[in-house]
Amino acid sequence: MKLIDTHSHIYSEAFNDDIAEAIQRAKDANVGQILLPNIDSESIGPMLNLVRDYPGFCLPMMGLHPTSVKENYKEELLICEKWLSEEGFIAIGEIGIDLYWDKTFLKEQQFVFEQQLNWAVEKELPVVIHARDSFSEIFEVLESFRLKNLHGVFHSFTGNLDQANKAIDMGFLLGLNGILTFKNSGLDHVVREIEMKHLILETDSPYLAPTPKRGKRNESAYVAYVAEKLAEIHNLSFDEVAEITSLNARKLFRI
Repeated sequence: MKLIDTHSHIYSEAFNDDIAEAIQRAKDANVGQILLPNIDSESIGPMLNLVRDYPGFCLPMMGLHPTSVKENYKEELLICEKWLSEEGFIAIGEIGIDLYWDKTFLKEQQFVFEQQLNWAVEKELPVVIHARDSFSEIFEVLESFRLKNLHGVFHSFTGNLDQANKAIDMGFLLGLNGILTFKNSGLDHVVREIEMKHLILETDSPYLAPTPKRGKRNESAYVAYVAEKLAEIHNLSFDEVAEITSLNARKLFRI
């Protein structure tokens, strides 16, 4: 069973010089598909170019990232909404609330997040949630969607066990990336308590390269290091982790 990198910004400028080679390295590392979350209006073109060049291998999402919620958020939302009228987007993402960098636009982030969750319910699409220093704010918004059949993934999950269980109880999977391999993250202790059926793999390329590549540009091929760490934590084989997490991803994203 091939691995699925469920979250990669491999369309970013960091790959301008070697995107074809990076894609080939991913394929050589047994990656079968790469899922591409959007950031804002400026990332749509590069993302869709990659989807065009690698049909069926690179699959797009549409959404407005919380750190891109600024004064022009209404215009950005309209652009996302227009694109979502087209076919082919597998999810709404990456969306959420980020209070790590800036709290200035918290109210706007909450509005934008809720609006995009409504689109997900209307279009019956999963959501890919970015939660940075914002679990309580995110859960507060999600509570109002409990009875609306909303589902998705908490991407780059770094929460504690209570937060993990709450996300799962709300119908969400947990996306694991290179942070799982970091020696002092403590995430391994949380993940050890979570059943495999709730977990999927990602890289968040070009960010968060796993050990032993930490500090370098991340790429989709390195999802294999995350799979190896998860296999170690759950005392499974690499192939078992690949099979379970890829089936989880296929079910969530209907791919």
